[in-house]
Amino acid sequence: MKKIFVVIICVLIFTPAVLGRRQEPLANANKTGLYSRSIEQVLRLREDDVDLATAALIVSERWSDMVYGRRYLSTLDDMALEIRERLRSAATYRAIPVINAYLFDELGFNSISEASDPNDLFLHTVLDKKGGYCLSLSILYLSLAERLGIPLYGVVVPGHFFVRYDDGRVRFNIETTSKGGSAPDEHYIEKFNVPVSYNSIYMKNLNKIQTLGCFFNNLGNSYNDVGNIDSALLALERAVQINPTLSESRTNLGSIYLKKGHVVDAINQYREALKINPNDAKTRNNLGNAYMERDWLNYAVSEYHRSIRLEPDFADAYKNLAIAYCKQERFQQAISQLRRAIALEPKDADCYTQLAGVYDQVGNYRQAISQYKIALQINPSLAEAYYGLGLCYNKQKQVDDEISAYKMALALKPDMFGALVALGNAYFGQKKYGSAIEQYNKAVLINPDEAMIHYNLGAAYSNNENYEQAVDEYLRAVEIDPKIGDAHYGLAFGFYQLKKYDLAWKHIQIAEKLGVEVSKDQRNAIRRKLR
Repeated sequence: MKKIFVVIICVLIFTPAVLGRRQEPLANANKTGLYSRSIEQVLRLREDDVDLATAALIVSERWSDMVYGRRYLSTLDDMALEIRERLRSAATYRAIPVINAYLFDELGFNSISEASDPNDLFLHTVLDKKGGYCLSLSILYLSLAERLGIPLYGVVVPGHFFVRYDDGRVRFNIETTSKGGSAPDEHYIEKFNVPVSYNSIYMKNLNKIQTLGCFFNNLGNSYNDVGNIDSALLALERAVQINPTLSESRTNLGSIYLKKGHVVDAINQYREALKINPNDAKTRNNLGNAYMERDWLNYAVSEYHRSIRLEPDFADAYKNLAIAYCKQERFQQAISQLRRAIALEPKDADCYTQLAGVYDQVGNYRQAISQYKIALQINPSLAEAYYGLGLCYNKQKQVDDEISAYKMALALKPDMFGALVALGNAYFGQKKYGSAIEQYNKAVLINPDEAMIHYNLGAAYSNNENYEQAVDEYLRAVEIDPKIGDAHYGLAFGFYQLKKYDLAWKHIQIAEKLGVEVSKDQRNAIRRKLR
């Protein structure tokens, strides 16, 4: 009897928990969203039927290398069941400390500080790595809440995402990047400069579809950061479609349009974003960049000034304003703006390079050289600075220094077309025609449709007394651009040397018509050969 009693006791102890797991379904058990197979299907569902975790894992399958990501649903179910067994009461706000202790203390989930890898946004990656960004950790948190029947909602503010408990009576915020800690609304409004606008979704309880829209925004932004522009475009267009009043989505989409050369579309997105959040310095700066692409310089200057008024420490806005001033030939104002940018970011080598370029434009080559040298002290790998330095040495007639600078630029960036041409020109000036030909030929491989490089190559061959090669290059130059008078003049000389006097006469006449000054002696020498 004692053994039987032990068996009965064991049944009495363990059976209820096991049966509890099997007999009590999770709160999301009957949602049709569990059976969705595409985001398009999810977006057609009623809000109550959406299963956020299923939708997020469908995105994993579509946008990452994950195959059948929905197998992670069983992991989420097991986590939710574990939490439910630990609850001593109904799934209310009292469940939040239990979830926090389980997720962050026991399982060790934590936040990733920098959103640099798009893969870390996906729910399956969060579960595998036990870490994520504010949005991806929030999606995990919300996915568990929907399985437990806890009234949690996603909340978005500019540049951040968190979770809110709200059952109609009790309401508080949950910060997934701080192990589930809580902060009042005022904290988020002040820290993230939340715009006071009825035409936005900021600080509101989001439904699951809107949360997915925020996910697509972050995904698109991450793809943009790693240079995957096409994936970024698809994600951000989806984000704007879902959340048309999320200003970041429109700003980010505008930036993609600008990169793809769709300037009017970019301007439209930036303007829509500013209707929602007119005090966004980044969007003002981006709109200025779009106006610059259209050559609407006054509008661009206006937007850059607005951006700086909103964010006086925004160095990029000063740099962009300087570019606009240069295009307007307001060089002193450009120098002033770049000095302000340098005061904000004294280790920004590109800023010194830009300033050197302005000094070059106004003919202050010594100052330009000084600024290029500062840039190279900060970043010795800046090929553009070496190239600019070489151009300044050229104007100062410091040929050896010029050649050395071009060589440094090409050591860092061997396919820099401008540096190859400039180095060839420097050698040409020293009458080192063989060396010039070598550089020009490298440049032709990079840009074979540039007429003037063929002209330069023809001139180098001609001075090297290789007239057949010279004629070939001159012919290529005038084939690309028939109005290069000097190339026709070079052809006349080359054909004369090759004793093809009829062709020499033809091209000397074309050269004259195009404005090339031809001496009577040259003209008469060719005419005499025609007799």
